[in-house]
Amino acid sequence: MKNIAVIGSGTMGNGIAHVFAQHQYSVNLVDISEKALEKALETIKKNIDRQVSKGILTEADKSQLLSNLHLSTDMKKAVETADLVIEAVSENTEVKKQIFKQLDEFCPPHTILASNTSSISITKIAAITRRPEKVIGMHFMNPVPVMRLVEVINGYATSTETTNIVLEAAKNIGKVPTSVQDYPGFVANRILLPMINEAIYALFESVGGVEEIDTVMKLGMAHPMGPLQLADFIGLDVCLAILNVMHEGLGNPKYAPCPLLVNMVEAGHMGVKSGVGFYDYKQNSKELIVAQRFRKN
Repeated sequence: MKNIAVIGSGTMGNGIAHVFAQHQYSVNLVDISEKALEKALETIKKNIDRQVSKGILTEADKSQLLSNLHLSTDMKKAVETADLVIEAVSENTEVKKQIFKQLDEFCPPHTILASNTSSISITKIAAITRRPEKVIGMHFMNPVPVMRLVEVINGYATSTETTNIVLEAAKNIGKVPTSVQDYPGFVANRILLPMINEAIYALFESVGGVEEIDTVMKLGMAHPMGPLQLADFIGLDVCLAILNVMHEGLGNPKYAPCPLLVNMVEAGHMGVKSGVGFYDYKQNSKELIVAQRFRKN
């Protein structure tokens, strides 16, 4: 397995392309927009320069990495020789199903099709293909070049051979893969998102303020980042989408998203990506500044 295609050049997609290209895979990074691909390449170059400055990579490594990376807006051509395709578009079931239907048509029979979904059913995605045994989940953590975990999700029909190949590929790019089963939220978000949701409820019910809640979890539980800051970093829209998937899929009211989270997303306050969430990221400061509406009088 040496030819990789990554569908979607956003934060996760460009990070996945980066790490595979860094470990001598030939990578086609695909997006429908030339502008999005240009932005992705800029991000990758900045991340490589950071690695060079830290001594992780050399200038020669940088040149080799970039030569391993190819940008394309033609998905059919980009995947026709792929051994592994990793889809990394938005958390939308219908969008993913449409992409996998096309990939199933465009890719050679041996190609493994993976989704970087954080919550959507691999079994549901695989069912619209003619190769469900070759469909699997690869849930990378953000930022991909830094975080070592890859949650490998086995759909109902995923073969043992497919799982073993993907586990080995993840190890080859310096990651630590864990094999889990296909149920809403998998393991990472099944545990993480209820904690974040409960932190939002604590704010919603005035149990504590933004800084107080995050400080308790950072200093009391040794978390590197408080749950509200982490929610901003993940994206509040993504948090809401994952909670909705778990609430619907498991039918348990404990997964129902906090009304405050729902309102914030409807208002366009998505966290880092929109410039404001629980914290205000429009300020030119490295110090976290609580968003205006959550500040104490």
